[in-house]
Amino acid sequence: MIEFRDVHKYYGDYHALRGINGTIREGEFFSLLGPSGCGKTTLLRTIAGFEDISSGVVLLDGKDTAGVPANKRPTNMVFQSYAFFPHLTVEENVGFGLRKDPRPATEKAKAVAEALEMVGLKGYGKRAAHALSGGQRQRVALARALILKPKVLLLDEPLSALDKKMREQMQVELIRLQRQVGITFILVTHDQEEALVMSDRIAVMFEGEIAQLADPETLYRRPNSRKVANFIGTMNFMPAKIISESGDTVEVESQGFGKLTLTAGQCMGIPSAEAPAIGFRPETLTILFDGQQPQDRDSMATVEEVVYYGDMTYYDVKLDGMDQSVRISMRNVFGRPVLDIGTRARVAWSPGALVLFR
Repeated sequence: MIEFRDVHKYYGDYHALRGINGTIREGEFFSLLGPSGCGKTTLLRTIAGFEDISSGVVLLDGKDTAGVPANKRPTNMVFQSYAFFPHLTVEENVGFGLRKDPRPATEKAKAVAEALEMVGLKGYGKRAAHALSGGQRQRVALARALILKPKVLLLDEPLSALDKKMREQMQVELIRLQRQVGITFILVTHDQEEALVMSDRIAVMFEGEIAQLADPETLYRRPNSRKVANFIGTMNFMPAKIISESGDTVEVESQGFGKLTLTAGQCMGIPSAEAPAIGFRPETLTILFDGQQPQDRDSMATVEEVVYYGDMTYYDVKLDGMDQSVRISMRNVFGRPVLDIGTRARVAWSPGALVLFR
């Protein structure tokens, strides 16, 4: 549906987009993820036609967008601020884009009613827009964007103003809505969890460049750099020494883990000036309770910090032989105790869950 070919964008001397390449498939839920100022909203605005690119090509449905104004593109955008007309009713806001549509008024009214029903606001048409809750305003903004039947819906951090519970509810509703209408959704967000939950694929951006473009599981389990690994969730890093490389395997040694044989698929990036490090997620190490036996390897450790989250407990532990502590997450199943600081515990792990960053 969308293709970027070496896209650059300058604001004076500031290089906002730096050689963007990639594709967004028809009918997928795609996210642009990154910290503030990384260029994700600028890239979204180039798709919408609100920003001209300095060089390169943006193809939309196979056609070059150069010179095509925003109102002539098969896209629509849901803004972070919703951009309501407060003096209009809900149905007047939703139907605003149909003002010049040649269809009879009865057909337009039917389209508005269908759009409101699609987003779960049947019967809300006569209400004043300013009298709605945050979640209801979000739904009205979606209905207003979808009523014009765009090929691509652009979402510029649309959930950031909602509280946590409403945001999680709207995430599920957006996924359902995207599957229902079947068009391409492109979401801009700085929330890693939101992107992982909602997306078919994610482009992680830093400083105007795409650092990695992949599906959520690949990004989480096989990030291609320490920067991506650090940004997506929590990642532990331990210094490592590469002993030898042979074919599809790499032999390394690391504190607390000893000597390990990793596959080529566990080795991320190309050799760099940074010292190699073993990376692993908090849930890939497990504290053994009540005589549990490890399925692979285990080591003794000392609990140094405990953070209780209700459904999860995060432990900072120091494995014997390590100079620094690492974080472990454990689900709080019924009957499992929460360990105290200073407790000695056995920690199980598998070499297959580790990643080597060169």
